[in-house]
Amino acid sequence: MLARHARPDASTAIDGVLIGRAEQAHLPSASMSGTVLALIAQGAKTLALGDRVYEYRSGQYLIASVDLPVTGHYTEASRERPALGFGLVLEPTAIADLLLDTPPGNLPRTHGAPSALAVSDAPVELIDAAVRMLRLLETPRDIPVLAPMIKREILWRLVTGEQGETVRQIGLADSNIAHVSRAVRWIRDNYREAFRVEEVAQLSGMSLSAFYRNFQAVTAMSPIQFQKQIRLQQARLLLATHPDDVTGVGYAVGYDSPSQFSREYRRHFGTPPSQDATRLRRTAHPVPAMP
Repeated sequence: MLARHARPDASTAIDGVLIGRAEQAHLPSASMSGTVLALIAQGAKTLALGDRVYEYRSGQYLIASVDLPVTGHYTEASRERPALGFGLVLEPTAIADLLLDTPPGNLPRTHGAPSALAVSDAPVELIDAAVRMLRLLETPRDIPVLAPMIKREILWRLVTGEQGETVRQIGLADSNIAHVSRAVRWIRDNYREAFRVEEVAQLSGMSLSAFYRNFQAVTAMSPIQFQKQIRLQQARLLLATHPDDVTGVGYAVGYDSPSQFSREYRRHFGTPPSQDATRLRRTAHPVPAMP
């Protein structure tokens, strides 16, 4: 069913349901993770977040609880046996509604700040719900009535599963992940500008020490490292269309020094921006992070 209904943009006729397909292993490429469940049915994929590497393959699922800059690539995919995955966008309001309807004591207490990415083996019940969701694509008239119920079932399997703490925090307005998410959005929206970490901590509603601790736990980066990664990813996108203006691209993403931009770009991507721009223009095929 995944192979039959896969589209180039990964979308489906069901809002929030994604299908990933790849017919070849790609070089690692940068993208944003999204806030999603990604369940692999065939093949394998690797994602890197900061200094953490996550591998997941057929029968496993990945949870991304914060939309973060990641580097990812399919490691097992071919035309004869393409990589195939089922994805579901994780909406905070839907998770919050589910938690509100759950009787007290039916879920473990949430504490700490789990990593924004987590991988687990998929239980049979989760796979079964995903299959029934995919079957709705073959009976479109059933989608408006049945898709919301199956989405809720999938969320229930997640919040009560091995990565339940990570998923539950998405739906809690006062959770550590929610606080870090506010900071992540602010840095992403203002990545060109220098900032004081104390101000972002205050914006996120945390003390400075708690902010550092939780931001590092969730993103595997410090706030300044996170900003740098956003800048460099944005620079790479700009270089694909402006390969002859390396200095201008550096200034556009917030660097004051062309030499610093070139040095940090080469350290992050392994090649100088001018050479990378030429290669990107010739061969760029971005790989969506999820599923």
